[in-house]
Amino acid sequence: MFETVDVPIWLVWLTAIFAAVAALDRVLVPSVRWYFRRRMERVVARLNRRLKVPIQPFKLARRHDMIQRLMYDPKVAEAVSARAHEEGIPENVVFEEARKYAREIVPSFSASAYFGFATRAARWLSTALYRVRLGYVDEAALEAVRSDATVIFVMNHRSNMDYVLVTYLAAERSALSYAVGEWARVWPLSRLISSMGAYFIRRRSRSTLYRRVLARYVQLATENGVTQAVFPEGGLSLDGRVGPPKLGLISYILADFQPGLSREVVFVPIAINYDRVLEDRVLLSAAERGERKFRFHPFALLKYLARQLRRRRRGDLYRFGYASVSFGVPLALSDFMQSAAAPLNEALGRTLMQRVRDVVPVLPVPVVASVLLETGDLPREELDRLVEARCVALAARGVHVHVPRDDHGYTAEVGVRALVLRRALIVDGKMLRIRQEEMALLRFYAASIEHHIAPVVEFGET
Repeated sequence: MFETVDVPIWLVWLTAIFAAVAALDRVLVPSVRWYFRRRMERVVARLNRRLKVPIQPFKLARRHDMIQRLMYDPKVAEAVSARAHEEGIPENVVFEEARKYAREIVPSFSASAYFGFATRAARWLSTALYRVRLGYVDEAALEAVRSDATVIFVMNHRSNMDYVLVTYLAAERSALSYAVGEWARVWPLSRLISSMGAYFIRRRSRSTLYRRVLARYVQLATENGVTQAVFPEGGLSLDGRVGPPKLGLISYILADFQPGLSREVVFVPIAINYDRVLEDRVLLSAAERGERKFRFHPFALLKYLARQLRRRRRGDLYRFGYASVSFGVPLALSDFMQSAAAPLNEALGRTLMQRVRDVVPVLPVPVVASVLLETGDLPREELDRLVEARCVALAARGVHVHVPRDDHGYTAEVGVRALVLRRALIVDGKMLRIRQEEMALLRFYAASIEHHIAPVVEFGET
């Protein structure tokens, strides 16, 4: 019993390591977690004092707890049971499949990552690439939104810069929870996006179980007051227009809403427009092929960056013109349901997207492109006159028109300079000539504001 036992030194070290890990897990790790949790709570408390829409406790819950809550939700359990019965699969197998979906969807929000990094990075990137301007805003209507309501920002989708731009401009209002597509599931980008509160969705999934798990997460987040941002078009606009809505996320919210019993839901329309969409040629190429598949070539990116560096050395590097965001009139869901006709989800989708269209800001490049499509080649002085006439007419109809320096001549100059740099226009003495091979580019930018004006008749058409 008291004899000496020889033990290899590696086994001693292994035992010591396991003992240290056990001590950390039992003693130190909980204390460290408690310390960082308390620190996070103090940070959130300070943020909530300045945010117009406070960060809700649901958004701050531990990711593991949120997954467990979602998995044991009665409606998810019902979907698991139904799937098991239909397919003849054991319920525990279907339950694990649902858990996989929940782990994929549920984010791990970090207030420090969002407000310490994301909003600052969004501001830097937005202002580095564009001259950012706030378009139409009905401050009185936004201030009138109930403080206990769940706010859902509904936006048109022109560029992947939309996420960055709106994060920057909404930073003083609340932390946004985006619904992002499968493009963002690439590591390590997925970890960063998840830490900023975004949740991933499989837009093309036909699995009923997946849709039920996603629906319940969206409904729980809405019920608990999480401010969300959605793109009802379901993807980037390939032709520049504000497209019709796809009713997935909106229908989930509507299906769980009971006027007078549920937390009020207020939709805030947001319209975004650019003098230059970073992915414009990629989108035009996809539209020409007739398929929503975007081809990314690393060498093309390196070539582009090299060209920008050469332009910077020459001193003729400009930002990509103006980017503008307008906030439309909020729509309370309970008020809408009292007056709308069935089917409610389609009526709600149409109403929201119309409110988005109504506040799309007019910028120099779209207005110059729209004039050129009607006239064809023309003298520069004539373009200045037509741009001014169009801007004045649109402003008289209540459309928000951004006129840089309050100078319509400078507005035309900004638009012409951008289109010349894109090789869509050629300056020939006093004449401006359109390169026919770039007509699609002009149509793309003019389409963003065509709903504000009479139908565009391109030159040469009868």
